[in-house]
Amino acid sequence: MFRTLISAVAGILVSASLCAAAPITMKLGHIAEPENPYGMGADYFAKLVKERSGGAIDIQVFPSSQLGNQRDLVEGLTFGTVDITLTGTAVLGNFIPEVAVFDLPFIFRDIPHAYKALDTVGMELCKKGEKRGMITLAIWENGVRHMTNSKRPIRTPDDMKGLKIRVMEQPVYIEMMKALGASPTPMAMSELYTALQKGVVDGQENPFSHIATKRFDEVQKYISLTGHTYASEPILISTMAWAKLNKEQQEIVRKAAEDTRDWQRQLCRDSEGKFRKTIEDRGLAQINEDVDKEAFVKATAPVYKMYTDKFGDANIKAIQAIK
Repeated sequence: MFRTLISAVAGILVSASLCAAAPITMKLGHIAEPENPYGMGADYFAKLVKERSGGAIDIQVFPSSQLGNQRDLVEGLTFGTVDITLTGTAVLGNFIPEVAVFDLPFIFRDIPHAYKALDTVGMELCKKGEKRGMITLAIWENGVRHMTNSKRPIRTPDDMKGLKIRVMEQPVYIEMMKALGASPTPMAMSELYTALQKGVVDGQENPFSHIATKRFDEVQKYISLTGHTYASEPILISTMAWAKLNKEQQEIVRKAAEDTRDWQRQLCRDSEGKFRKTIEDRGLAQINEDVDKEAFVKATAPVYKMYTDKFGDANIKAIQAIK
């Protein structure tokens, strides 16, 4: 009887100790404004994880480049200074080169094609990052990218000639701008508004969500709907942070990332018109829909050769084969 009582008391004490244990705190950094769809996705993800873990995992979100630019954030995963981040495949391609395939111009037929390709070929390619200290939980969305500049509307590749265009640090984007006759200037997003304002660069390319929330239309007169690439946004966790979680907690985090993916993609689709209207209502930039897409496809075709020379065309064919 006495032993039974002692065992019961010990069990209660252990349970109380576990319940009282401090939550595992993780830092999630990204470069978007909080009202950007993937910025909202980060907050939604953190909320899901906290609820489903019973408060055992507390993800603190740091938006707007507070923890650094995208390259800093991905490097932070490998050093253990950042636990979770969102980054474009363009920047991730500097660490997992093959994923740059998703930034090839006009590689997707439409948005559903992009989703299917990213959730299959994309997730498989991202596994290569585990050797670099990062695990891809899911692939969220940034959106369809368009050209903006302060000089003229862009209707054909000829209109790109001579323009200094900010790009992400990714050879695919650099080569794409060269193929269009523009002068590519790699630059962190946190520096971009000032660079546009001061004329360091003439233009940039981003989805409507970034153009609106970062107010690039204040310093860009022309927005041309080139739709040259679709930007995905993988959510990555450091292998060091992952190892702090037990298997049940790992499943909670992974499932929350996947559920947020579906929620955030729908939000992105629903919000695109809203962000365009925000720009139109401000009335500072002219939106040009008269773009010769076929001319852009033809002009950027040499970029594919650059990719295939390095990695072969198996990944391109795998994406194109998806129905």
